[in-house]
Formats: sequence, structure tokens, C-alpha cells
Amino acid sequence: MDDVRNFRDETVGYCIEDMSVGMTARYARTVTEADIVLFAGVSGDHNPIHMNEVYAASTMFKGRIAHGFLSASLISTTIGNRLPGPGAIYLSQNLRFLAPVRVGDTVEARVTVTEVFPAKKRVALKTICFVGDKQVVDGDALVMVPTRG
Repeated sequence: MDDVRNFRDETVGYCIEDMSVGMTARYARTVTEADIVLFAGVSGDHNPIHMNEVYAASTMFKGRIAHGFLSASLISTTIGNRLPGPGAIYLSQNLRFLAPVRVGDTVEARVTVTEVFPAKKRVALKTICFVGDKQVVDGDALVMVPTRG
């Protein structure tokens, strides 16, 4: 039976009054062939490093890799759905892509509050992605958070 004390309505995000340094949320997804094809269709990025195995095999990656922004989109998922959650508005995102992600890899996005700016209704976040123990994305974001009022 679920512990009612730990229940959180996932349709309501945190308010700025609830935010504190160190709060963390995670989201993980295994990248599929369909994800890459659909991401290429939505983004228009049909670079053969993502789409063509023969071409990609001749590159430094020795095979196809997922779009970097496909992994980074999991950061957006974590921010928009978990921390701060619904109602949060992205203001900025800095990213560094550290290692390739391939079909079958499970990417875990982690978002951690590093600063809270109550007067401006903003939080700074450390945004990172891992495949297993290997960090594949490093970044930080600034997000506007709603108030209770």
C-alpha cells in the first residue's frame, strides 16, 4: 500500500516558496531506434551520423549516435514534470555534450537546485545526464517558478 504521507500530485509543480538548494529529481529513458527517427523528423536534423549506419561507421564514433538534444530533452522532461514541475518556465540552458549515446542506452537526467532567487521567482539548476556511470551531458539552467500567490 502506498504511503499517503509521500503522495505528491504530479499535475502541480513546486512553488518558489518550496524550493531549496539540494533538491534533486531524475528521469530515465532507454533510447530506441524509433526515438531517433522521430526526433529527426520533429527537429529536421537528418545528419547521417544519426541516421546512416554505413556513414556513421566511418566516423570517430564507429557507428550511429543519438542526437545530443535527444538526451538533453530528458532534462527538459525532468524540469517540466518533476522539479520544479508543471508551471516552471525555462529561461536558459547551457550544455556540454561529453560522450555519445546510442540506441539501447538508458539515459538518466538529473536536475539539482543550486541556487534559489525568491525575489525573482527563479531557481538555478545543475543539469546532467548519465548512461550508467558515464556522464554524457553537463549543464546548468535557469528556470522561473510560480508562487503560491
